[in-house]
Amino acid sequence: MKRKTLALRKTEIIQSYAMILPSTIGLALFVVYPLGWVIRYCLYSYSGIGSALFVGPYNFFRLFTSSHRYWQAVGNTFIFAIGKLSVELPLALICAVLLTGSLRGRHLFRSIFFLPSMLSVAVMGIMFYYIFGSFNGVVNEIIRGFGGPRISWFTDPKLAMLVLMFASIWQNFGLNMLFFMTGLLSISPEIYDAASIDGAGSAQKLFRITIPMLGPVTQVVVLNALLGSLKTADIVLVMTDGRPDGATELMMSYIYKQFFSSSYSSGRNDYGYASVLVIMTALILGVITFIYLKRSRRGAEIY
Repeated sequence: MKRKTLALRKTEIIQSYAMILPSTIGLALFVVYPLGWVIRYCLYSYSGIGSALFVGPYNFFRLFTSSHRYWQAVGNTFIFAIGKLSVELPLALICAVLLTGSLRGRHLFRSIFFLPSMLSVAVMGIMFYYIFGSFNGVVNEIIRGFGGPRISWFTDPKLAMLVLMFASIWQNFGLNMLFFMTGLLSISPEIYDAASIDGAGSAQKLFRITIPMLGPVTQVVVLNALLGSLKTADIVLVMTDGRPDGATELMMSYIYKQFFSSSYSSGRNDYGYASVLVIMTALILGVITFIYLKRSRRGAEIY
């Protein structure tokens, strides 16, 4: 009996290790190794061809002395994130409240609003590029139909950033709407019934019951949306490529160019400098995450 028990425990241990082995291998290959690679090459000058040249802390000095393009991209990233989230999250919450009620056709609207989240970013970026095209874009044709002039959406820095925000909102608000709907459906209807008996109106229910009880869900949704916005790169590379003159360049798109293209990198890739940018960006995101979680802790508690 004792031998069977020991054999059974060994089998369970082997099965446990076998279950976590794929995740451990994935973590080592796609997180630990790239992180070690970045930390190593931040002290080197390396273009991917030939041998790496040890330069010590030079890349860090370069970051704080002559990296105006990167810091411009940092500022653009915060403008992009704050601008789009100030519209995207309230819109997602309003749609979630409406579509968890008794609105007719709510299932159809849920599918329509979520559909953009399933589209490829490349397809979406090209679509919006042609919608806002300067000469024969859909928006400009509509403006011309009402007697207005053509607008160069992608040559004006402010308009180009607005187009990026609009495209990102269109792509992501449906997913955030579903997260909010999950939280709304977890609130017991008995709470609303009790509030109705006490004479609470729709507005009072929304601001005194719904929003406070969505605290934990809202904390997660806002954090994911904030970090996702700060890490945006693909839509920029497809639609504007940082033009005009870096006005729509974001942190991650700038880092991508340092790794994989010659833009802003003196005609060659610069893996060492790009590694330093990765570390700095990770620190920025880490600080923002820490501050947000600390400030939102009380709002996420339900009493």
